[in-house]
Amino acid sequence: MTARLMVVVAYEAAELLDIACVTTTLAMANGIGAPEVPYQVLLAGPGGGPLVCGSGLVLGSEQSLERITGPLDTLIVSGGTGFERAAADDRLVGHVRRLARESRRVASVCTGAGVLAAAGLLDGRRATTHWRFARQLAERHPQVTVDPAPIYVRDGHVYTAAGVTSALDLTLAFIEEDHGPELARQVARDLVVYLQRPGNQEQMSLFTATPPARDDVVRALVEHIAAHPEQDLGTAALAARAGVTPRHLTRMFTQQLGLAPGRYVRRTRTEAAAQLLASTALPMERVAARCGFGSAEALRQAFTQRFGIAPSRYRAAMLPTRAGRDPEGEREAV
Repeated sequence: MTARLMVVVAYEAAELLDIACVTTTLAMANGIGAPEVPYQVLLAGPGGGPLVCGSGLVLGSEQSLERITGPLDTLIVSGGTGFERAAADDRLVGHVRRLARESRRVASVCTGAGVLAAAGLLDGRRATTHWRFARQLAERHPQVTVDPAPIYVRDGHVYTAAGVTSALDLTLAFIEEDHGPELARQVARDLVVYLQRPGNQEQMSLFTATPPARDDVVRALVEHIAAHPEQDLGTAALAARAGVTPRHLTRMFTQQLGLAPGRYVRRTRTEAAAQLLASTALPMERVAARCGFGSAEALRQAFTQRFGIAPSRYRAAMLPTRAGRDPEGEREAV
């Protein structure tokens, strides 16, 4: 094999970042590592003509989707606001299905999962997509097990990424799989990003994922929980603070936030721990105490259950180097 042929499929109103995160990362791997088997990247679209991205910028596809033949190393379908039209285009879907049979790996980014699903390539598989479209994908394709949490999912030779910049994490994972972790680390450093996040890391922060509370009482409690995760935040204590019964408080949280008070507090504490782990050198015991966990082991259990990764591994991934930083100063500052 003289090159790994990586075909990125785009269409009208595809997302430019979905495309560029893949193509730029692979090009950097070629430039930095000069691998013995470099990546050959082709952008393909229906008809092979110019493609207007969702942002309005125009890309020139390098090859007509209809004219590409295998074998391919990897087929990657982009997402974008035009994904529904793409998924309804029988010719485009048919060519994706054809090329998938001739590919070692098949992948999608963001709503590109809808195109793979339309081609039957996700049937019986676990997959992810952008959290905003996860329910729609699950309803339209009940034969697909849709998991809206991870930034990317691998099921056999099929990979699905959550959306936009998670394409970068997925592509770094490809580079590590193909050429080893050192080249992936070098590319990540040149891209000025953290080392690739593990695929099972959640897509989004709790504070953007949870809808804002409509009720002033719940909103005030949410602010209190976020500001004081180390305090007694049991349901009884929160109910007393709000002047309501624990049963009524549970009903309010469940209706407005989708979580009972105890589960909401646990998620908030793990989110606070993630922020401290990524930004400070505090020992694990101190992180646990500041976030309301009784011990480092309690933090580890809660963190692993939510993010699928141990706190120590999360910190190592988010802070690959601490050169030039003063851990003791950080301990004093936080």
